[in-house]
Amino acid sequence: MKHQQRSQLIGIYPGSFDPLTNGHLDIARRAAQLCERLVIAVYATPSKNLLFTVEERAALWQKVIAEEQLVNVQVETFTGLTIDYARARGATAIIKGLRSSADFEAEFKQGLMNRKLAPEIETICLFTHLEHLFISSSLLKEVARLGGDVTDLLPTTVARALQQKLHGEPR
Repeated sequence: MKHQQRSQLIGIYPGSFDPLTNGHLDIARRAAQLCERLVIAVYATPSKNLLFTVEERAALWQKVIAEEQLVNVQVETFTGLTIDYARARGATAIIKGLRSSADFEAEFKQGLMNRKLAPEIETICLFTHLEHLFISSSLLKEVARLGGDVTDLLPTTVARALQQKLHGEPR
């Protein structure tokens, strides 16, 4: 069996992150331990009803990364196909977080398509921790919009920004 020299693992963690949750942060922390360099890739134009602009989502990630002192992590925004962005950034892997079998099904199909388009880029799936299993950005936005307290499910910076955005409360 022929052994190849290990290349630097450059990971792309793509998502809309509207807003980023403790579940997203958990995946980013763990991916940062696996990668020499991790790029949080904030997708600018998802087909979703967004609350935060792409600039706001990226800025929230920047603040959280600074607070977490994740030195090998950077934040960028992108449009177009994730696999094209990953290739342009020299990525060796796309990082995905899995919460459920539905997530697995969707990421499995996307991973196979990405493999077809760019076989040199691996897809790495990380399972969420149990305490984050039920967290989704859309659910948190809905609960917060209706006055529910979701602050313990978001990084503090993001919880303040969400309250400001939804209810005009000072940050």
